[in-house]
Amino acid sequence: MVFHGKWFEELNLGQTFGSSLTITEAHLVLGAGLFGDFNPLHVNEAYARKTRFGSRILHGPLTGALMSAPIGMFFSGTAIAYLQHDCKFLSPIRAGDTVTTKWTITELISKSQKNAGIVTMDGECTHDNGEVAAQANGKILISFKPV
Repeated sequence: MVFHGKWFEELNLGQTFGSSLTITEAHLVLGAGLFGDFNPLHVNEAYARKTRFGSRILHGPLTGALMSAPIGMFFSGTAIAYLQHDCKFLSPIRAGDTVTTKWTITELISKSQKNAGIVTMDGECTHDNGEVAAQANGKILISFKPV
């Protein structure tokens, strides 16, 4: 089964998309290995219990990467390049937390000479209780629909 994403012409200002994910122990462990960041806040429960967070927390860059996943799926097969991703981390995410990312399209810039357009988006990642874990914005270059 091949999922085909949205073409530039199919998009509207204010349009939203997103996904939810339950963070597992594997996310913490794989994050440490992928980034080479073995800070005890991420890999040592005894240490992390003594910190302001009270337990191990997910790496910030992994939070940003997980937030970008719905973008990859929404524009599967239509994306040319992810141009920008800025993320601000507001509250910790732990193994067992379920987080929901919602992206809103805020600007559409046609680039007819490139047969594509730039999509600007604002994103928010929230815990089930509504607490905001992270906010982000991004830009992606999306193909026009073939004629």
